[in-house]
Amino acid sequence: MDPLFFILAGAGALALATSLRILKEYERAVVFRLGRARPTRGPGLIFLVPFGVERMERVSLRIIAMDIPPQDVITRDNVSVKVNAVLYFRVANPRRAILEIEDFLFATSQLAQTTLRSVIGQAELDEVLAEREKFNQILRDIIDQGTDAWGIDVTGVEVKDVDLPNEMKRAIARQAEAERERRAKVINAQGELQAAANLRDAARQLSEYPASLQLRFLQTATEIAAENNSTTLFPLPVELGPMAGLFKGFATAADDAAAADDAAPPPVDERVLEGSEGAPQLPRAGADVSEAEGEAEAVTRERDAAV
Repeated sequence: MDPLFFILAGAGALALATSLRILKEYERAVVFRLGRARPTRGPGLIFLVPFGVERMERVSLRIIAMDIPPQDVITRDNVSVKVNAVLYFRVANPRRAILEIEDFLFATSQLAQTTLRSVIGQAELDEVLAEREKFNQILRDIIDQGTDAWGIDVTGVEVKDVDLPNEMKRAIARQAEAERERRAKVINAQGELQAAANLRDAARQLSEYPASLQLRFLQTATEIAAENNSTTLFPLPVELGPMAGLFKGFATAADDAAAADDAAPPPVDERVLEGSEGAPQLPRAGADVSEAEGEAEAVTRERDAAV
């Protein structure tokens, strides 16, 4: 055989091998013929003009999850935080993703980082911590608008973590503790108010039937007596029924006796009346009468003698 035939056959086989490409279902090929872009091809088996006449760029259409590195951000209320997020996007137009941007993966990552710093820097710390869904939507809209010219569709952005300084963490912990204490005090006060209203209604009903108060007292005593190590004291009831009049009579007699004792004259010392030695002598009524009678008899006798 002619050696030229083998050379041509080998060259043809090599050209065929280098011109055939197999693309998966989620892949597309952006083909360049002598530097000019041709229509997108794939998936499946495609044929390229050999010997470098046509070249292709393989592009995946699957959703890409890109991690946004932690960004040092100063919020609007001057709090320094570190925020990281994850970006989900896919290539919607492979031709534009290759022709419009040099490296769409790197460009998308840089745009996501700058957008994250800008958006979080315009918000306060409390808003970032409490309203993540709102900021996720804002980030998605801004990044999607920026990458729309590159043929990239952003499906979602999620803020993963907000790293706070230790001093701010302690301050937030104290604030949360104070808020919990305030709620506990408010709930306790509301409970006291409701209990007072219920006790008022219960007292109003018990006042209509005094016997129910005694039954309630006995029930309370029964609950206390359930503990074996306790001592129960039974105070006398306020209402004694028929015995109330008897106790009232005893009290009236005792008051009258006390009043009589207060009105009686003070006792006289017997030593004064008997003229005891060392005691002051007081004039007695009987002695004055005897002296008067003696003077009257003397005057009578002088008168008779004169006659």
